[in-house]
Amino acid sequence: MLKNIPSILTPELLKILMEMGHGDELVIGDGNFPAAACAQRLVRLDGHSVPNVLDAILKLFPLDTYVDAPVALMDNGDSENRPPIWAEYKEIVEKNEGEKEFELVERFDFYDRAKKAYAIVSTGETAIYANIIIKKGVVIE
Repeated sequence: MLKNIPSILTPELLKILMEMGHGDELVIGDGNFPAAACAQRLVRLDGHSVPNVLDAILKLFPLDTYVDAPVALMDNGDSENRPPIWAEYKEIVEKNEGEKEFELVERFDFYDRAKKAYAIVSTGETAIYANIIIKKGVVIE
């Protein structure tokens, strides 16, 4: 055990987060996301929700400040009925990183982008359209 590292983050996931460089992308997928079919590197966090995983990761992971939108969501195609979980993501990002732009990505384009991501974290999230991509930034201390 180590101090100040959220216990939800496994040694395998911590290693991947450390390996990632500026501009690399990480997908956090819901329980329906075809993670195994898309992943170059797959970390399973079954039984955990995307908001809990996102919050834990953002305690250690800087978002990219050199792009307009360092966060991408899988677009549900219905601008009148956005998934409620997206509001949670906005709160988590703002709490950890300040105000950031979110990009909406069409479902099949999201899958294509996920295939190029550095890694995919597969969760047990049951909300639909709960998939999110975060782009790693630079650590400045």
